[in-house]
Amino acid sequence: MAATSKTDQKAALDIASWLFNVVTSVGIILVNKALMASYGFSFATTLTGLHFGTTTLLTTFLTWLGYIQPSQLPWPDLLKFVLFANFSIVGMNVSLMWNSVGFYQIAKLSMIPVSCLLEVVLDNVRYSRDTKLSILLVLAGVAVCTVTDVSVNLNGFLAAAIAVWSTALQQYYVHYLQRKYSLGSFNLLAHTAPVQAASLLLVGPFLDYWLTNQRVDAFNFSFISLFFLILSCSIAVGTNLSQFICIGRFTAVSFQVLGHMKTILVLVLGFTFFGKEGLNMQVVLGMLIAILGMIWYGNASSKPGGKERRSLSIPITKAQKLNVLSETSESDGKV
Repeated sequence: MAATSKTDQKAALDIASWLFNVVTSVGIILVNKALMASYGFSFATTLTGLHFGTTTLLTTFLTWLGYIQPSQLPWPDLLKFVLFANFSIVGMNVSLMWNSVGFYQIAKLSMIPVSCLLEVVLDNVRYSRDTKLSILLVLAGVAVCTVTDVSVNLNGFLAAAIAVWSTALQQYYVHYLQRKYSLGSFNLLAHTAPVQAASLLLVGPFLDYWLTNQRVDAFNFSFISLFFLILSCSIAVGTNLSQFICIGRFTAVSFQVLGHMKTILVLVLGFTFFGKEGLNMQVVLGMLIAILGMIWYGNASSKPGGKERRSLSIPITKAQKLNVLSETSESDGKV
């Protein structure tokens, strides 16, 4: 009875974590779309720096209040994480500028097989046939409803490759650092957000000027555009935190696969609020295929042997030995 109650509690927390991520991620995409498309604030890298700056203010305040306990993250690991994360952000922005929208979407889809490869090589994870097929079905569905024109050049391909690998490594590292140093989501965010904010706010204005030929300091804010900027930064705190929570509770691959539900929701809400241009049977069919693939993945990966780690790649330190049993039972319940 106690085991059933614990399982139900974990399932409820998993669902709540995922809904938190979906709501904040879809919300920030729609708000940023309005901010950039309707009000002309096209400085994506600087905006991301402001997001992490706002997150830093919150984590600093919560640390001061005592809600976030002191923790340790060695500088080499911190800098490695920030390097992956910032290359991911910059790479995605440059890839979108140099490639067609279709190839940009293909690059985003390729993050799932890259994340799978990292788990197989670094964590010795093995996937069942059904789990692999379900991932392919998700990729096919999202490709059908998002990929249209596809054209690529050498510079664009290199930018996309850097973006894909750095994003996959960054997401893998979230899970890796939380396990290795027994860090909670708030702890990890408190370590990484200040460094990301400082580096992106330093580089962002120059990169955005190169990409848009416009200076962020010359932008003429209106009351509405300033409201959307503040709203974007506020939602971003939840988005950043929920990403760390979800990857910590699940894995980077599950985060990517189930994360395409957000792609479907963004399309649906985009058609609802910004007009139905581009909505056709191909898009609807792709959405249905992707949703079926996600349901299949959730079922296949949760079965015995659906997705399992053959051996742990992270040594457990003496300070962590007391948590071995609880960590093992938690990892056994991951999808």
